[in-house]
Amino acid sequence: MFFNLKDHLKILLLLILVILVNCQFQEPLKTHGIIYLENRSQKLTVNKSNKNDVISVMGKPHITENEKNDNWIYVERVLSKGKYHKLGKHVLKESNILIITFDKYGVITNKKFLKKDEINKIAFSKDVTENKMSQKSFVQKFLQSVQQKMYGNKK
Repeated sequence: MFFNLKDHLKILLLLILVILVNCQFQEPLKTHGIIYLENRSQKLTVNKSNKNDVISVMGKPHITENEKNDNWIYVERVLSKGKYHKLGKHVLKESNILIITFDKYGVITNKKFLKKDEINKIAFSKDVTENKMSQKSFVQKFLQSVQQKMYGNKK
């Protein structure tokens, strides 16, 4: 068995070439919501654009106000793979929110764009709304207590 340096170098170069071709040069991103939200929001003008213009540029809103439908909210979220010290976990790269307010005629009166740093500064209410549908009935509570007693004594 002879050791031929030229053959081994050819195989090594071919292996390096295959590895480089299969590597991704673009950063792998996971997006949620509307991509390039800031660029699209610049196409809309206050006191000039209406709901139809917003739908043609942005699409249907992610969140709307229930009663009057005066506030539309659009969301953009971009996740990226972390570097070696993050062990490949997802890292939040961008998190943007666009809030558009309309008047009674459907014309934009206010447009507010919030970036990731500004979203963290928003104060949310600490109040909790109780939901009567999620409360258990007397029969459910009784059956759950019986079940706990049955399976609790098996230890």
